[in-house]
Amino acid sequence: MLFNSADYLIFLVLMFFGFWALRRFRAWRVLFLILGSCFFYMSWNRYLILLILYSTLIDWWTGNAIARTSAPRKRKFYLLVSLVTNLGLLFVFKYANFFFDAFNQLAQWLELPLHAPTLQLLLPVGISFYTFQTLSYTIDIYRGQLEPARNLREFFLYVIFFPQLVAGPIVRAVDFVPQLDRTPVPNVREGIDGLYRIAIGLVKKVAFADYLALNVVERVFERPELFSSLECLVAVYAYAFQIYFDFSAYSDIAIGSAKMLGYHMPENFNAPYTARNLQEFWHRWHMTLSTWLRDYLYIPLGGSRHGAWKTYRNLFLTMLLGGLWHGASWTFVVWGAMHGVGLALTRMYQRGRENTTPNRWLEPFGVFFTFHYVCLAWIFFRAPSFEVAASMLQQIAGLSMDCLLYTSDAADE
Repeated sequence: MLFNSADYLIFLVLMFFGFWALRRFRAWRVLFLILGSCFFYMSWNRYLILLILYSTLIDWWTGNAIARTSAPRKRKFYLLVSLVTNLGLLFVFKYANFFFDAFNQLAQWLELPLHAPTLQLLLPVGISFYTFQTLSYTIDIYRGQLEPARNLREFFLYVIFFPQLVAGPIVRAVDFVPQLDRTPVPNVREGIDGLYRIAIGLVKKVAFADYLALNVVERVFERPELFSSLECLVAVYAYAFQIYFDFSAYSDIAIGSAKMLGYHMPENFNAPYTARNLQEFWHRWHMTLSTWLRDYLYIPLGGSRHGAWKTYRNLFLTMLLGGLWHGASWTFVVWGAMHGVGLALTRMYQRGRENTTPNRWLEPFGVFFTFHYVCLAWIFFRAPSFEVAASMLQQIAGLSMDCLLYTSDAADE
């Protein structure tokens, strides 16, 4: 059930009226949202809801077990159960074939008589998002930053709440679960704001993202060798805005949908292409992901606490794994590595200028350079293979100016 479909709009209207009709009955409105969210997810595949149920039960049990005991070893054991369960599911369904293929290629190169199988598995929609959400729940309880949810019903709603289930934002339990304690109060302004965000999201998705994808990006990235340097460069710029409009549209619709039901979710984008450096870009782009990576990966790795070079290493590893989180492909790993190197160089530059006065005249250059570095990395994010990425870079470097995109049918042949 896509956000930009008539089915979703009908579903949202039904959820809106049903929710507000039950607003005074806490248990019933929570159950209503759970059933509606299950229907939303099961409209894609009814059986994979079992994975969410399994993950929910494990994290409900481990979260309560961590909260009940003060013994360090037991707390670590229950946390480890949560980590292994969630990351294990993510590995099997999203990354197993990726690593099996890498193993087979290595075995072939070494001429070893070994071969890993290819698993015939369907990738569950949203597994990366709800896995990160449930992990943050148990980790926050372990750190003493969160009390367990009041009951399993409310925790399950946190996991499966339909607006953010498939594409985020990544919502922390510490932000969402307390909202369930309050009886929703109808607010016309909030409802209008929610409708406005949904409308903005639909315009971004349909009028901009889909148009750029169909008319420019897909045609050029399919066979870049057919197009000139100028057209390939335009396609890279078009993809930069396509992916922004696409991701931010889903966030807008999710935030607007939740707001119509009286719930608030965090913002996810804040004019990222106006960032003056790569660090600022990640403070503005997919903000719930970047803060999750910071709090649950970068800081546990050591953050910036152990000297400059370990800080650069931690930045690189965080973004490398962040790239792999986006997709099981070496092109995503390269994309993450590029951002990791870029963030390390940015931090190195900032350290070297800590005692100097910022030069505001250089800020436009910083915006220009940051945007183009991000666009360079987007080539690997979008390209289905290294061959396509290399072809795009080769075409751009050729400096040819012929325009075939709208004057020829060559791309369609």
